[in-house]
Amino acid sequence: MRIVVALGGNALLRRGEAADAETQRRNVSVAVAALTEIAESHELVITHGNGPQVGLLALQGDTYVQVPPYPLDVLGAESEGMIGYLLDQELVNALGARPVATLLTQVIVAADDPAFEKPTKFIGPVYTKERAQQLAFSRHYAVAADGDHWRRVVPSPEPRAIVELPTIQLLVEAGVLVVCGGGGGIPVVVDRDGRLHGVEGVIDKDLAAALLAEGLGADALLMLTDVSAVQLGYGTAGARALHDVDAAELRGYPFAAGSMGPKVEAACRFAEETGGLAAIGSLADAVAILRGERGTRVRAAVRA
Repeated sequence: MRIVVALGGNALLRRGEAADAETQRRNVSVAVAALTEIAESHELVITHGNGPQVGLLALQGDTYVQVPPYPLDVLGAESEGMIGYLLDQELVNALGARPVATLLTQVIVAADDPAFEKPTKFIGPVYTKERAQQLAFSRHYAVAADGDHWRRVVPSPEPRAIVELPTIQLLVEAGVLVVCGGGGGIPVVVDRDGRLHGVEGVIDKDLAAALLAEGLGADALLMLTDVSAVQLGYGTAGARALHDVDAAELRGYPFAAGSMGPKVEAACRFAEETGGLAAIGSLADAVAILRGERGTRVRAAVRA
């Protein structure tokens, strides 16, 4: 099988952990260990989130006042290279002779996407409401509540096309395990002359992963995070996990736009467009999810 795995932010940095390199190395080691059995038996393409990392890079850049802060597309490229390096190295160590490559990936978005006027994508660390409002004033950030905390939010335009898709396809067909599309890819627009230009935003990595999986003709899309399955009434006493569900039914339930919502939408898109398997669940359960034993498995509705 050809499988695209989208690793959530927990693959590198769990909420409340120190954002140092060694912590992220340890977490990457755990992530790769969970994927090794799949990688040994299937064609595997890995993508990943970058919310904590790109936010941290922005904060670091803001402290050096001799030059203007780097724009989000450049910071996205930096985080994609950094995370890709950590994953690539650990995969090489775990898989021995299996060839591995990490590819910076540009993703085309529309210049007039409404998302540029309504920031929704969480990046960076969590804050108290008071601290978030201070940053909003001093650094001109947009901020929003993320559960019990507050975080910076940035535009998250819809992914339209993947510039390097033909290159990724060539690498996969040559037997290379590819790490690509990190953080949803680097957001770019195409001008009237066909030239690419970076834009200020962070693409949702799950929606980009669905686009990548469809473009590669993948058999399965696994979105691995820190919850065991999609739940109705998450965080309440009446929470109920969903296991095998069709996309039409899943679309009928409400999910938070800043957390599970994009994963559900990505799963439904992939299942409906390809007829393949989309699944959401815990990183530790990756093999069991593929076997149908854990997680939420989403398929297109069967037509009579």
